[in-house]
Amino acid sequence: MAISSLFSNYKPALLRLPQGAELTKPELLTEAFRMASEGRIAMYYAPHNEWINRSAQVAIVGITPGWTQMKAAYESAVAGLAAGLPDEEICRRAKRTAGFAGPMRQHLTAMLDKLGLPECLDIRSSAELFGEKALLLHTTSLLKYPVFVQERNYTGANPDMLASPLLWGQALAFLEELRDLPDVLLIPLGRSVERVLCRMAEEGRIHEERILRGFPHPSGANGHRKRQFAAQQDAMQAKLRAFYGR
Repeated sequence: MAISSLFSNYKPALLRLPQGAELTKPELLTEAFRMASEGRIAMYYAPHNEWINRSAQVAIVGITPGWTQMKAAYESAVAGLAAGLPDEEICRRAKRTAGFAGPMRQHLTAMLDKLGLPECLDIRSSAELFGEKALLLHTTSLLKYPVFVQERNYTGANPDMLASPLLWGQALAFLEELRDLPDVLLIPLGRSVERVLCRMAEEGRIHEERILRGFPHPSGANGHRKRQFAAQQDAMQAKLRAFYGR
């Protein structure tokens, strides 16, 4: 388990945020937290993807933290700073709080249960991965830090991640995180993430057998997720059983 040094760089700005309040975009999407920009794209710091769970047996990979996750992570970090917690514990708590926060987590765990992931990991349900069995799960994003297009969540298109120097560079930086997770199954959420991971596999950057293809994005905005899941369910179940030797 480890965190990067960036948290300490942003700690002074975090300490200036109001405590015990619901944070807003005007407070967080600011120059103080902006890491990079390219045209209409802006990338901001968030503390929850700083912590890497090296004991994980499965990694769920989103495209980038959205506003809901970013807000939850900051509010958790502000509370942790106020309580005087160590940096690593602050980042760990932020990850548990913000990892695929909101209704998306319910959709996600329901699909993982249908695939039989709990049986592969010897747990009762996938919901436990966000609770008492959290050490088995690493949640992360292909783009580690929140990316917005004109203050709206980046969805993987417009611009194409592979065509943007900033976004492709950030995606390649994800490979550094994978060095701490060499044997973990990767579950990409949606076609945009899967497409990039498969490109990396084609280029020999990661092993293709680690990628669970066909998993739909669990967002409620994805009205096709149930149909997409049903179409790929058998293949995904076979891949899980083969990966975990079940």
